[in-house]
Amino acid sequence: MNRSILNILNKTRKISAITSYDYTMASLCDQAGIDIILVGDSAGVVMLGYNNTIPVTMNDMCLFTRAVSKATKNAIVVSDMPFGTYNNTDQAIRNSRKLIRSGANAVKLEGGSGITSIIKSMTKKNIQVVGHLGLQPQTMINKKNKIKGRTKNEAINLIEDAKLLEESGAICIILEMVNHEVTRIITKMLNIPTIGIGSGIHCDGQILVIHDMLGLYDKPKFKFVKKYLTLSSEIIKAIKMYKNEVENCKFPTSDNWFSMKQSEYEKLQKWHKHKF
Repeated sequence: MNRSILNILNKTRKISAITSYDYTMASLCDQAGIDIILVGDSAGVVMLGYNNTIPVTMNDMCLFTRAVSKATKNAIVVSDMPFGTYNNTDQAIRNSRKLIRSGANAVKLEGGSGITSIIKSMTKKNIQVVGHLGLQPQTMINKKNKIKGRTKNEAINLIEDAKLLEESGAICIILEMVNHEVTRIITKMLNIPTIGIGSGIHCDGQILVIHDMLGLYDKPKFKFVKKYLTLSSEIIKAIKMYKNEVENCKFPTSDNWFSMKQSEYEKLQKWHKHKF
């Protein structure tokens, strides 16, 4: 499906986006009417247990993208280009096409002025590109200084990078953990939508990781995450109930198993008695 994030701009409401990685969750997001499902490289941390996103491979992202794309009928699927897969134009085009063949409608790249030439080349090949500014997990060196746009100069760099990404052909920009004053300026300045995560109310839309908002993944805890449910405790409770019923022979019951016809069972008993 050749769906574009730009089409959503015709709507009067804010854009809703969720990061999801598997068929079941993506299907529920799609049924709920979510506009954008991001297949984030954060899957490496949430789904594969890595300490960060750096080890995530193209094969990983293609697998998650295929699962999500099979579940979506209406939502736009955006897939992260993992670390080290868009170091130059040829590599970026080759790898982004892998994600598109896996079902992505667009791909997301982290970075500002340093990747504008790559984005220009990708858009010339009709590849829809989403930008990502602010906190960039793939290149985050100082983990203590996560919030971006704290100073005038840092804010100016973000604003200028956002404009450059738009001019390069990006169809949308994710702003992660950017001070809301800077986000407001960027959003008003651009003609393309901004999607915020930890960046305030002024973006054209918001995004959260499905596991965070449902209370399925509790580490690390970010200020910008709002838990709409606390499923982890409910799931543990259900598993404990199951464990207890198994240990005490309360599960399964006759409601949960299958039985032969009595006549066939009698024949089987006769055979068994004769044979053994």
